[in-house]
Amino acid sequence: MTHTHTPRKTNTPSTSALRALAGAALMATLAACSPPRAPGDASGAAAPPPPPATTAAAPAPAPSAEHVLRIDSAASLIAVTVRRGGLLARLGHDHVIASRTVSGTVAPALNRADFQFRLDQLTVDEPELRRVAGLEKQPSADAIDGTRTNMLTKVLDAERFPVVSVRAERGAAGEPLRVAITLHGVTRNYAIPVDLRDDNGVMTVGGTVDLNQTDFGLVPFSVMGGAMAVQDKMELRFSLVAK
Repeated sequence: MTHTHTPRKTNTPSTSALRALAGAALMATLAACSPPRAPGDASGAAAPPPPPATTAAAPAPAPSAEHVLRIDSAASLIAVTVRRGGLLARLGHDHVIASRTVSGTVAPALNRADFQFRLDQLTVDEPELRRVAGLEKQPSADAIDGTRTNMLTKVLDAERFPVVSVRAERGAAGEPLRVAITLHGVTRNYAIPVDLRDDNGVMTVGGTVDLNQTDFGLVPFSVMGGAMAVQDKMELRFSLVAK
């Protein structure tokens, strides 16, 4: 979901449940970004094959209300750092895309978490999130607006695919979460390790993961024949709180 700005002419309870929640949150954030490797990538290595796509599973039975925890959207965050590439990368910006509107549930009895967020509610380049990501220079308001427009219309097609959904399931203790992320009409499966904290009944799961935009059939934004482009890899970090 990273997008290189071009000037506009016109102005991812039980420990298992918590882990499920974290993994799901990770994947979600990725969701907002997925195009091909930028021409400026000098590694020369072929991109690894994407995780296997799967057909959507039949909905699991809904848990009873007394056994469900709800994600606290105001306290939860999914943030994705996308970086510039191409021969003229120095003229562009790295960006941080974030969701602060994650909603969903955690069902400890089922070892499952289900959550989602809307692409049109993503934020771009919040100053504090850029600082945490180690990005120094703050883009102008016009640059941020252009990046957001390019991301939603030219990469994510947010009008046709407005929601990113995630299902996370916990297996045996100590195993990574099994996470299915659906973005841009494509579902991919991942195994994601998470960290869990339980503080007076408030559960927090968090972690980091790298994802590829092309895994979801997205084409990374580029201009001038790829001289300025967005790299395929997305660096995602997440912190989800359930109460």
